[in-house]
Amino acid sequence: MSSSGEVLPTLSKGTLRTLQRASGDLATASVAEMEERLPWFRRMPAEQRAGVLLLIQNGVAGFVSWLHDPEQAIRLTAEAFRAAPKDISRWVSLRQTVELVRIALELFEQQLPKLAADEAERALLTEGVLRYGREIAFSAATSYAAAAEARGAWDARLEALVVDGIVRGDAEESLLSRATALGWDPAAEATVLVGNPPSDDPPAVVFEVRSRAARISRPVLLSVQGSRLVVVLGGQTETGDALTRLADAFGPGPVVAGPSVSSLADAHRSAGDALSGLRAVVGWPAAPRPVRSLDLLPERALAGDPEAEWQLVDRVARPLEDAGGSLLETVDTFLEVGGVLEACARKLFVHPNTVRYRLRRATELTGRNANDPRDALVLRVALSVGRLARARGLW
Repeated sequence: MSSSGEVLPTLSKGTLRTLQRASGDLATASVAEMEERLPWFRRMPAEQRAGVLLLIQNGVAGFVSWLHDPEQAIRLTAEAFRAAPKDISRWVSLRQTVELVRIALELFEQQLPKLAADEAERALLTEGVLRYGREIAFSAATSYAAAAEARGAWDARLEALVVDGIVRGDAEESLLSRATALGWDPAAEATVLVGNPPSDDPPAVVFEVRSRAARISRPVLLSVQGSRLVVVLGGQTETGDALTRLADAFGPGPVVAGPSVSSLADAHRSAGDALSGLRAVVGWPAAPRPVRSLDLLPERALAGDPEAEWQLVDRVARPLEDAGGSLLETVDTFLEVGGVLEACARKLFVHPNTVRYRLRRATELTGRNANDPRDALVLRVALSVGRLARARGLW
């Protein structure tokens, strides 16, 4: 029965039996045509070509079943075919599937009408091939879309596992194998950024981060962990504005970037420093966005991060002490007198130029300029942490 209510013509039982007997030959002829016209199909392993042959045989059988009952079997046929690409979607793309279907339907259009008993049946078969081909096309597209959606969901779960593993410091082998499955280059530099997600909708967060990463042509891994967004950015970040541009994908509030590490295997160090900085950044209201975790060493040390304390000792206090007592004394005195050059010189009984020289030397050793208010804070906290560590016998 058609949608308008008229009775559709049907094929004779003899023609239907002829179609059933010819289904195997039609499928074989279709595969032969594919091998002749599609070079990529010829290169496929024999078992994969056999899978395509089975798929076509099922398609012909479904077509015959539909011709037996045009009102209801087309639904069943479409559902049966919809499941078939799940077996071949691993090794045949959607574009290639469309090519296969087109060749098979062209052959059906040529061969099937010849099996009809009269002109009326030929017209019915021709129309049937067109309608059935449309159903197959829609079913294949739906199947591949569902498979892509399923792969996307699986990739999202796998990506979350990788990022969680980086934050926890999981074993290198398991983390790298999962990241490789997502297309990440394990040898690429990695930098972890943490902050607030831009919304409460995970798909919207993923779209925002990935779209901005695509604009700067950088790979990313990301995971929303409760109220924080963790992003692993691939590639070099010491120059350029990649961090700044990616920080725009985060929600309001501070964004902290850990140190860049040489590979994903060391990304847990970047993540640890970034998370420590996120907990401590409240202590620096004027912090830039994004702010490097290394620039938050004073706040992190005051918050009780032993790694920050050690970095302050290693990067600031130790180099100053190793350079000699006069250099350390000059920096200490300069900070104590509020950064007044002449007052520091008088207190040390040296010429102001000597103080200038020693401060330049201290900047070369530590990367911190005592004349800069922020660097002065870093120097002061570092020297205090160094004294406390020495008093505890840790240095």
